[in-house]
Amino acid sequence: MSADLPTPLAHRVPDLGALELLLAVARLGSLGRAARELGITQPAASGRVRSMERQLGVALVERSPRGSRLTDAGVLVTDWARRVVEAAEALDAGAQALRGRRDSRLRVAASMTIAEYLLPGWLIALRTERPGTAVSLLAGNSAAVAGRLLAGEADLGFVEGLDVPPGLDGAVVAHDRLVLVTAPGHPWARRRAPLAASELAATPLILRERGSGTRQVLDTALASYGGLAEPLLELASTTAAKAAVVSGAGPSVLSELAIGEELAARRLVEIPLADLPLRRTLRAVWPRGHRPTGPARDLLGLTRGKSSPSGV
Repeated sequence: MSADLPTPLAHRVPDLGALELLLAVARLGSLGRAARELGITQPAASGRVRSMERQLGVALVERSPRGSRLTDAGVLVTDWARRVVEAAEALDAGAQALRGRRDSRLRVAASMTIAEYLLPGWLIALRTERPGTAVSLLAGNSAAVAGRLLAGEADLGFVEGLDVPPGLDGAVVAHDRLVLVTAPGHPWARRRAPLAASELAATPLILRERGSGTRQVLDTALASYGGLAEPLLELASTTAAKAAVVSGAGPSVLSELAIGEELAARRLVEIPLADLPLRRTLRAVWPRGHRPTGPARDLLGLTRGKSSPSGV
């Protein structure tokens, strides 16, 4: 170390464990009893006292068959040590309060499909594990979720799309298939052959807004076919798009998670596509370099089917 730089304080003063031992010796009048109270052996306690004395350059404890007593210097050091330990206890209490405040709330931002069809089950499971945690949910498209996380307005996010948004880290929690659907009365519902990707690209569709994961996947899949035609309708939620298709307004490409009931009841009809797999990855995301902690970590563990997700 350079002679121009002071020796770090941590090298010049005893650590908290040594100071707690000195206070116990002062209170109990015995190095052995102090060692037992702190759960260490007497030789270890003796070694710790000697190390303190070497570090400070003064004798602190006089040992005799009748017990241990502090030297005059030891009395002074003990008084100072008490203030240090009390300050450390205040720091610990404050940190516990901060953790308690953090763990008492969880702010989740999620894309619309995940918020509507997956998160309710995950949050019910989280309430079983953390009944005292208040959860707030902000739903929006995947771009809005990323923005909230980067602005510090959410603790954990869930997005759908092709990639982890810039500035975030993520973990895969599920996969989803996008399905072309129409109302039963639409001409496509009577088709025998799968619909060509070029025909889909040329047809005005009921679409989610730009920035949604569904729209991103569809834009990318049809880019080599000239891109999407001008939308028939552009709607801000899967529920609204689904209702428009059921009413006969036109075809749409929607998450398989969202349309199971309507397909089973024949309120919607799936139209097979030729050579156009529309799959997407559903991810939990958080600001890059800031791993989820507390209830956010627990929720992430629930989505991935384990209590301690790997890599988190």
